[in-house]
Amino acid sequence: MEKKHYHGIDWLRAMACIGIVMMHIQANNTYHLSGFIAEKMIPSFTDFTFLFMTISAFGMCVGYYAKVKSGKVNWVDFYKKRYMKVLPFFAVVVLMDIVFNHDLTSIVEAIPNLTLTRGFFPNDIEQIGVAWFLGLVFVFYAIFPLFCAMLNTKKSGWVLFAVSLLLNFVVASFYEIGRRNIIYSLPFFVAGGLIYLYRDKVKNWHIYLPLTIFSSVLYYLVGGVYSCLLASISFLLLAISIGGGYSRIVSFISGISMEIYLSHMVVFRLVEKLRLNIMFGNGWLQYFITVILVLVGAACFSVVVKKFIDIAEKKIGVSNK
Repeated sequence: MEKKHYHGIDWLRAMACIGIVMMHIQANNTYHLSGFIAEKMIPSFTDFTFLFMTISAFGMCVGYYAKVKSGKVNWVDFYKKRYMKVLPFFAVVVLMDIVFNHDLTSIVEAIPNLTLTRGFFPNDIEQIGVAWFLGLVFVFYAIFPLFCAMLNTKKSGWVLFAVSLLLNFVVASFYEIGRRNIIYSLPFFVAGGLIYLYRDKVKNWHIYLPLTIFSSVLYYLVGGVYSCLLASISFLLLAISIGGGYSRIVSFISGISMEIYLSHMVVFRLVEKLRLNIMFGNGWLQYFITVILVLVGAACFSVVVKKFIDIAEKKIGVSNK
């Protein structure tokens, strides 16, 4: 049976990807921007990583949950596909960082990055700073069989969700652990799995649109991880219920969103060295020009590198499909 594709989620991925790029461009420049959008909204786009977690869990369940429950998953193939889908491209980015920095630290930090075990390390790794999310996702892949077992029924799914909220409170309040830890971020992954269990009942977008608006307002008024969780849940529910029309551009960005996420800061450093990030001053015009340059550059870089990787994989008989 062919798995269902949710075009609305393509729109979410594209939105989150662009938002994170916008946030990093503002944070790494000294543009004179003011107002709610500059001071509150764009910096808040860093929390789109939480939305990516919820989407990732939902997408994994769409692809594998039924197979796991029926015992039809070849776990060797499962993990091989997870690695081969990301590692070749990420390896190129890591090797570029080693060439640029050419120091012992970059070589040592490449080891957890290239083995995709970064999320298991107790301390932050500076190399490719945005890659902490990739490391965390691979921790989720590692526990995915247990994750599916705990989501065996809707009742057990709610119990897991409650436990994940409790664990989040404990690690945040008593251990000062943040989002780069799987226990802290677990509620977002569980939320994605729980929404999957109810996917057939998520139909009336008129219900979820007000919820999305309410949760977004609450997020900016109250803040905190729980309002962010509610917003992430609301956006995913809305995307599923509304369907979302097919768009070639949105589908394109969604399809390479992880690659853009991993490479956009490398592209930005090139833009910065060429001083293209300051050629029109330090206001809104320059900000948007820089965002467009980085997005287009990261997209082109992603397409070209993926094309070379595909050619290489065909020659050596390796596939990530």
